[in-house]
Amino acid sequence: MAETDYTLPRPTFDEPVNLLIVVAPFYRDIADNLIAGARTEIEAAGGTHELVEVPGALEIPTAITLAARLSDFDGYVALGCVIRGETTHYETVCNDSSRGITLLGLQGLCIGNGILTVENRDQAEVRADPAQMNKGAGAAAAALHLVALTRKWGGRRKGVGFLPSAEDFKLAGELKDNPKA
Repeated sequence: MAETDYTLPRPTFDEPVNLLIVVAPFYRDIADNLIAGARTEIEAAGGTHELVEVPGALEIPTAITLAARLSDFDGYVALGCVIRGETTHYETVCNDSSRGITLLGLQGLCIGNGILTVENRDQAEVRADPAQMNKGAGAAAAALHLVALTRKWGGRRKGVGFLPSAEDFKLAGELKDNPKA
C-alpha cells in the first residue's frame, strides 16, 4: 500500500486569530523560509501575527512563556533550525527546546513546533522549502488548529493555573499591605 499524507482542512474562525511567531534565526535563510511559510498559513486563515527573534532554540520556550504572561496572543509558532554538529550540544538543544514547548502546550498554550532538528543542511533546506513541505507553515497550521479547539471547548482564556496579580507580587522590597512579610 502506498504511503499518503493527510492534512487537516484549514480551520475557520468567527473572530480573528493573533499568533506570535518566535524564531531563532541562527541559520538565517532557513529561518526566513520558515517564517514565510508560517505567515502565509496564518494570513490564509484570516489571522494576524507578530514576530520576535531570540538568540537560539533554547530561548524559544522562555520567550513564549513571557509572551503568554505579558501579552494577549491566541497561540504561538516556534521556528528555528538545529543541525547536528560534532558535540552532544545538538541533543541538549533538541531535547530541551522540544520538552519546554511540550510542557507549555500541556499547560494550555496553543503552540505549533516548527523547530527543525536535522542531520545536515540539505535536510533543513528541504523542510523549509516554500515549494515543498515547509514546516513553518505546518507549525502555524498546528497552532491554528489548537486555537480552534480552545475556542470550541471554552473560548478565550488568559492562561492556566494561578498567577498573582501584578499589584500583589514583588520579587524584592515590601509587599503591598504587609511591610514585614
